[in-house]
Amino acid sequence: MNAPHHATLAVPRLSRRAESLGTENAFVVLAEVNALVRQGRDIVSFCIGQPDFPTPENVQEAAIAAIREGRHGYTPSAGIDELRAAAARDIGARRGLEYSADDVVVGAGAKPFIAYTIASVTDYGADDEVIYPVPGFPIYESQIAANGAIPVPIFLRESRDFAFDPAELEAKITPKTRLLILNTPHNPTGGMLGAADLDAIAEILVGHPQVWVFADEIYSRLAYAGTFESLATRPGMRERTIICDGASKTWAMTGWRIGFAANRILAPVFTRWITNTDSCASHISQWAAVEAITGPQDAADRMRASFVERRDLIVRLLNTVPGVTCRTPGGAFYAWPNVTEACQRTSCADSEVLRKRLLMEAGVAVLADIHFGRRVPGDGQHIRFSYAASPEAIHEGIARLDAFVRRHGK
Repeated sequence: MNAPHHATLAVPRLSRRAESLGTENAFVVLAEVNALVRQGRDIVSFCIGQPDFPTPENVQEAAIAAIREGRHGYTPSAGIDELRAAAARDIGARRGLEYSADDVVVGAGAKPFIAYTIASVTDYGADDEVIYPVPGFPIYESQIAANGAIPVPIFLRESRDFAFDPAELEAKITPKTRLLILNTPHNPTGGMLGAADLDAIAEILVGHPQVWVFADEIYSRLAYAGTFESLATRPGMRERTIICDGASKTWAMTGWRIGFAANRILAPVFTRWITNTDSCASHISQWAAVEAITGPQDAADRMRASFVERRDLIVRLLNTVPGVTCRTPGGAFYAWPNVTEACQRTSCADSEVLRKRLLMEAGVAVLADIHFGRRVPGDGQHIRFSYAASPEAIHEGIARLDAFVRRHGK
């Protein structure tokens, strides 16, 4: 009897681009968590970075109205005029700058603009370099590599409240540098770039006119330590800076997939990318986002106030756990505690071993520092908590962490 046909089928090879494409481990760990929950395990999860609130009701109603009014077709690739105008006003007002609707492009979330930007300013195989923060959102490095550019990490250090040293940036820029990625407030550390940092970065970039800046400012409304500041406001920086923001974090709209980017020169290029990929963002979601930006902000303000309370709660509790120290994050909704000593106490070789044991033995789901790039030399071991979780979950989760460390402590 012959073997089944599929057993002998030769499969064509994949491209280097496909082989090199990374992932976002938050979603990988979330799948692990969901599998354990299906088996009946009780897991407190801090692994996914999305608000645990419902989308505000006025935004939901705007989407229902859009459906009822027959807004079911394609929109222009750059987005509906009403949303581009609303986003331009909002981006400008929050930064003290003026943008027009033509400067803004709407995408299916903010994430695609990472890839669109890298693909638009670097050439495959030309040894073009992109400087990006480490630890950092894993899609930065993944897309740099997939687009055939060279990833150049710049380290965010605990001693600087998770900002980088501008002198280190100056040392890393070469004639091949095409793009600098900035993220403030920052995922995964919650760190923020202050006014002095941004002034120094702008001063350095003046001497390197070939470098674009991708300013990932998706957490701009969730800045708690002082005023949110953008590099785009510095002299000569606005034209070179792509501001990326969106609806996901501010209005609890992660699944609605609406983001926007603002840059006059690149707006037409981004529009062509969208025509080539998604055609357009969801028509219905775009009308919901118009209401989110232009409607009442009470729900967004309540969410923000709740995040500040949760931040203070989780930092206070983490700092009572033996072998754990946690700085107070300046923004976003992530805590990035140092667990170097906790790893030693519990005989965990590193943060990833600690993460796995916390999940399997304590029922606590977190992410490890290696999910956000290579470890920062000399900075020890860290894990990430997303505190977009209820205060009850925070109390329970940190109590389980505490019990685990004490139980296994040497």
